[in-house]
Amino acid sequence: MTWEYALIGLVIGVIIGAVAMRFGNRKLRQQQVLQNELEKSKTELEQYRQELVGHFARSAELLDNMANDYRQLYQHMAKSSNNLLPNLPTQDNPFRYSLTEAEADNDQAPVGMPPRDYSDGASGLLRGERPASK
Repeated sequence: MTWEYALIGLVIGVIIGAVAMRFGNRKLRQQQVLQNELEKSKTELEQYRQELVGHFARSAELLDNMANDYRQLYQHMAKSSNNLLPNLPTQDNPFRYSLTEAEADNDQAPVGMPPRDYSDGASGLLRGERPASK
């Protein structure tokens, strides 16, 4: 009977030791805290990604609407300038480049239109001549 008590004591001791190690281990608690933080961070990151995708989808839609409105406004101004100022020379008309249907559906500027950031003539700024020395 003594050996039975010893065996029962051993089993109870192992159980108590396992429970004490489970709840008393500081590294295990830190690992669980870090695991919870990681899962929380992953959830927040996924939410942020979804918000970002939604933001860019809405931004692309707004930009597309704005481009269509700009095209319509430009066509309206070109047509109106031709109707209201029929005697104005073509080179003086700021809306002289009328958009064709293909160009209206395209997002690019008309081919014959020079970029707006260049001057009409040469300025002579980069001519290569050195100023006269004194």
